[in-house]
Amino acid sequence: MPRALITGITGQDGLYLSELLLSKGYEVFGLIRGQNNPKHDLVRATVPGCSSSPAT
Repeated sequence: MPRALITGITGQDGLYLSELLLSKGYEVFGLIRGQNNPKHDLVRATVPGCSSSPAT
């Protein structure tokens, strides 16, 4: 299975790219700036197959 790392996954382009790659069978990982980023829940809800981690 191909893998992709998306930096800035909480942005509009990052969310669209993660959805596209998941639909094509990719294993998607995303970096989120800041531990208290308010969009972290949005990413989990929009792209449940994505693994996300806060970038420190």
